[in-house]
Amino acid sequence: MNSYIFKLSTILIIIYLNIPVMAQNIENEKTGYVQPVFEIETKRYCMTLELKDDPKLIEEYEGWHEAENIWKEIPEGIRKVGILDSEIYRSGTTLFMILTVPADFDFETQMGILAGLHRQAEWEDFMTKYQASKPGESSAKKWTKLKRVFKLPE
Repeated sequence: MNSYIFKLSTILIIIYLNIPVMAQNIENEKTGYVQPVFEIETKRYCMTLELKDDPKLIEEYEGWHEAENIWKEIPEGIRKVGILDSEIYRSGTTLFMILTVPADFDFETQMGILAGLHRQAEWEDFMTKYQASKPGESSAKKWTKLKRVFKLPE
């Protein structure tokens, strides 16, 4: 009974204080993905890239992108050049990446800087094993920017 009262009290406090609770383990393609809110004006770049059509390689690729496996220098570099959020989604062999950046972000300049940061080129070369792209290409060259064709009118 005491355990039940403690859990109920905790839930009521969270609701009363309007404390945000995020259950990342529940986020998936069926439930959706919670998006961060930034206090500055932002814009997004949406891009695609093709993976090699090999289920084992695709599974490995996804494994390397899990938080505990990605080299720490990769997200550090991404943040260092001003990228606020980065997500990659997959359908079959097609990857879809969304970069959220400040509104004044200069893509070519910042991605050029990123390519020169510690271990970034090494990571890109390592990822070539999984990607249907040319060896030695930078991330900015591998990913194709997409044109937005619809935005919900206000």
